[in-house]
Order: sequence, then structure tokens, then C-alpha cells
Amino acid sequence: MNDEATRTRGRGKVRALLAGGLVLGVGATVVLAAWNDSEFGTGTFTAGSFNMQGSTDGTAFSDHASAPGATLPFSVSPDNLAPGDTVYAPFAVRLAANTSTGATVTVNGATAGGTSIANLNYQLLQTTSFGCDASTTGTELVAAGTALNGTLSGVTFDLDAGSPTTDPGDPVFLCFKVTAGAGLVQGQSGTATWELSAASTS
Repeated sequence: MNDEATRTRGRGKVRALLAGGLVLGVGATVVLAAWNDSEFGTGTFTAGSFNMQGSTDGTAFSDHASAPGATLPFSVSPDNLAPGDTVYAPFAVRLAANTSTGATVTVNGATAGGTSIANLNYQLLQTTSFGCDASTTGTELVAAGTALNGTLSGVTFDLDAGSPTTDPGDPVFLCFKVTAGAGLVQGQSGTATWELSAASTS
């Protein structure tokens, strides 16, 4: 056998080995691709709604989001007080129908306006129904005799969201009882504005 024939057979073997190697390479790639896998997860995030409303008649509720807010319907005549007189005002709050979470409401001390609210004190009750007069009782949120311009701390109550959220939550009824002290000065005049601050519970 001549050298040329030997070289030809050698090149054929090399080509056969290279071809085999290429086939093995392609086969390995296919096998590896078959073991690849993926999992995906997507979260959707939507904010809820939160809105507290107030009512001075226990029926019609609306927003009073800034001072002076709703005018409390004090009984008797709060503009003709004498020492020892007490005037009464009901108020109600609830969470609006578009509110998706409950709330804790903090009662903040009254902010004074006008010339003076000294020598006036008050009591705040949480009652079982709408209304406020001398005979009204309930859970005492602010103790009787608290100065009208006094500082409050830790006075709270809870509100529930409606169920379903297309309904408003149940109202909480409040009763403000304001009494003129013995030191009331003739001609004294002023206003007091309470803030009920609601924070969502979730």
C-alpha cells in the first residue's frame, strides 16, 4: 500500500472522528436543554380606601375633614351660660362605604378659639344610640370635669369597616356635656374644636 493511500485512509478516519464528535456535541446540547426549567410568580398590589364621616343628626353622614368642621348641635343656649349650666351635643362617626379596613379613633383635646374658654369643663361619653341630654349615660371617654382646653392622652375608640365594603361601617355615637364653672366671667366667649383622628388598623 502506498503512502498516499495510507494518508487518505487516515484523513477518512479523522473526518469520521470529527463527524462523530460533532454528532456527540449536538446530542449533548439537546440533552442539556431538555433539563432547563423556570417558574414565575406575579403579585398584584392595590391600595385600599379609608374615609371617616361624621353626623350631627345620626342619619346624614358627610366629611368634615378640616377645622372648624361640623357645628355641634348643643341643646339649651350655649351663648347664655351661667355658672353651673350644662349644655349637651350629640355627634356620630362611622367609616364610609368605600373603606376597606377598620380604624382606631383618637380624641384630641379641644382647640380654643375666640376670647376664652376658661372656666368651662366637659365630659365625653360613648353611647349606644344617638342623642345627648342630662339623662344620657354610656362609656366615659373623657371624665367629667375635664377642662375644655385641657390636654388629652390615650382617649380612643374603634370603628369597624362595612361588610361588604359597599356598605358603611356601624356608627359610634358620642355625647358632649359642657358645664360652666363657678369662675365663669360675664361676657366670656369662645369656641372649642375637637379633632377625632382615625388611623386604619391594617
